[in-house]
Amino acid sequence: MKLQRMNRRAIALGAIAASGALVLTACGSDDTSSSGGASASATNASSIKCDNAKGQLLSDGSSAQKNAIDAWVAQFSKACGVQINYKAGGSGAGVTSFTQGQLAFAGSDSALKPEDVTASKKVCSGGQGIDLPMVGGPIALGYNLSGVDNLVLDAQTIAKIFDSKITNWNDPAIAALNKGVKLPDLKIQAFHRSDESGSTDNFTKYLKASTPDNWKYSGGKAWQAKGGQSAAQSSGVAAQVKQTNGAIGYFELSYVTDGVKAVSINTGASAPVAPSSDSATKAIADAKVVGTGKDLSLQLNYATKADGAYPITLVTYEIVCDKGNKADTLPATKAFLRYIASEDGQGLLPNLKYAPVPADIIAKVRTTIEGLS
Repeated sequence: MKLQRMNRRAIALGAIAASGALVLTACGSDDTSSSGGASASATNASSIKCDNAKGQLLSDGSSAQKNAIDAWVAQFSKACGVQINYKAGGSGAGVTSFTQGQLAFAGSDSALKPEDVTASKKVCSGGQGIDLPMVGGPIALGYNLSGVDNLVLDAQTIAKIFDSKITNWNDPAIAALNKGVKLPDLKIQAFHRSDESGSTDNFTKYLKASTPDNWKYSGGKAWQAKGGQSAAQSSGVAAQVKQTNGAIGYFELSYVTDGVKAVSINTGASAPVAPSSDSATKAIADAKVVGTGKDLSLQLNYATKADGAYPITLVTYEIVCDKGNKADTLPATKAFLRYIASEDGQGLLPNLKYAPVPADIIAKVRTTIEGLS
């Protein structure tokens, strides 16, 4: 069992070092655990329904979901022999490539905009692109601050840090939230994404909803605030934080590794909330399906004050055509999506520091996948 857990963990950690295209074939192993209300039984390759899946799939998009995709691809490729190339170039790149007809599916941490849906109709013959929520998880504020093992921030201080209005770690506003903590007289090095990113979109939606007086930017996938430093993809931001004392950045929780710690957020609830699969699931459970037709895009409550709910939470969507998917890739696309939406596929997520999609929503996803054509 210990070796099994190590093997699965290696799949997730190995993804952190790469930011470009990755093709995985058979690796990983079975395991059994449970978390977040979802079964975490690892996939028995023989239980995956391959149908007529064959060939290769090209995909691109969210780097936040990359560690989950890597683990899923390892299991699916072992079972079905299909090669899946997922280039985690960021949500913006994924949506653009999808609407240009270059991908079997795309990953995005933000739902398709109306103009994206319009563009998708040119490549989805008789249909359009739709959003299928598949991966949940907290956007961690990872920091590297020598001597500080526990750090609490609130929306106001976070907004001011990333807008270059709080520039030193011993600022009185930070000290007030961390009584008894010896904060160093050290410049804050705030890192944001250089590429268009759903993580940026969700992070700034949180700031706009929680502290509108301190975050005046319109938001979106492109970073707009003043100052700071940038890096490409979640892996790039995490790498910069890890090697820089005094740094802070935002990225998916599985990138919080040795040398990087995660901020707990004072939301106004009974206690500060740390990012975790459970705290993200509590936040996603409060989401509403706002998509129409077969689209299952969600509206998250970024200003939640519910106890134990982590407010900076994202949902990554897999984007496909509801109708008009390419005939040569449709069987493999459906088979892969069917697997990752299954109990086995969702069950891998908690141990990779992601949150499974709540049961009522993932049931709708499964139904939609079966109707893809």
